[in-house]
Amino acid sequence: MSRIGKQPIAVPSGVEVKIGTDVVEVKGPKGTISTPICSLLNYELADGHVVITRREETRQCRAQHGLRRTLLANCIEGVTKGFSKSLEVVGVGYRVAVKGNMVELSVGYSHPVIIELPEGIKASAEGQVLTLTGVNKELVGEMAAKIRRIRKPEPYKGKGIKYTTETIRRKVGKSGGKK
Repeated sequence: MSRIGKQPIAVPSGVEVKIGTDVVEVKGPKGTISTPICSLLNYELADGHVVITRREETRQCRAQHGLRRTLLANCIEGVTKGFSKSLEVVGVGYRVAVKGNMVELSVGYSHPVIIELPEGIKASAEGQVLTLTGVNKELVGEMAAKIRRIRKPEPYKGKGIKYTTETIRRKVGKSGGKK
């Protein structure tokens, strides 16, 4: 039995879970999100908990058990607390600005890079730190990765866009290795 899959998911007060035929819809104070249902699993909502059980003991069913439980738990956490990722823009003259649902980055190119944020993602910039927030963990992470890809941090000076929790392994320059 999957250790993750067999754990029940607690549904906090103020969160409504609807189990349909092909999707589970979760409504909460921060918004609404849905996740697809796997036909190999049974979804049961009882006394403030969602329990996911297997219909059969096949390899594919076992693989889906923990995954679907985690996806549903992320939906419930997203509508209650939300998810956020912070990116730091490091470099001389590098700037970040948020204008509505657009993020404008000046990161050493001849032009500013403008990124339009999808619906459900909000951004805020304080100095050199850009914070993305939303209810969908996958969408927040994907947008953060897309923004980081614009100018990855380089190992010599550390210039670029990096996660605030990320540490850049620095390399010694051309003359640093000589004695």
